[in-house]
Amino acid sequence: MKVPVTIYAEMTPNPSTMKFVANKHLLGIGDSAEFQSGASAKGYSPLAEELFKLPFVDGVFIASNFVTITKTDNLSWDFITMELREFIREWIADGKEVLVMLPPKESQPVASEESNEAPKKVFAPSEYDDAISDLLDEYVRPAVANDGGAIDFRGFEDGIVTVTLKGSCSGCPSSTATLKGGIEQLLKQHLPEVKEVVAENG
Repeated sequence: MKVPVTIYAEMTPNPSTMKFVANKHLLGIGDSAEFQSGASAKGYSPLAEELFKLPFVDGVFIASNFVTITKTDNLSWDFITMELREFIREWIADGKEVLVMLPPKESQPVASEESNEAPKKVFAPSEYDDAISDLLDEYVRPAVANDGGAIDFRGFEDGIVTVTLKGSCSGCPSSTATLKGGIEQLLKQHLPEVKEVVAENG
């Protein structure tokens, strides 16, 4: 049985991403999943897997009620927005699976043979973690979600807060300004112990 679904497309501060907002929830509040390739989506998101079959899709980020698509540089949004909007709308209306399982959190260092990336740094818990998380939840997350992205708190060490930016925020020219101007100022204001905020690549 088809359910009535409306999807609207919304520009984000990042020129290579577009946010497709649904009138229904796709994931639980606070959950998000990001995929950089069809292979990384396999077993997690049938929707992302199908989207990657389109030649112009370069990244898929799924959060509570929206899907942010990163496109390749060779096509303008004018040519593909309609097609993507219809594709996502049909998929949800048909009741197909958006996400079968959340991909594992990146905080666990993964030392795999194929990956030549260094495992992500593991942070020791600090007494400020909860306060930092609460501030990010209250002030930063809603604004970042508004722009089609997400922010994850990774850890606090020696006065430095490390976060991961996802969705339209990852690789967005204005996200550095947001990070330094907005988030860093906010955290310093509330927690004098914070000296700097840095972003790790998602």
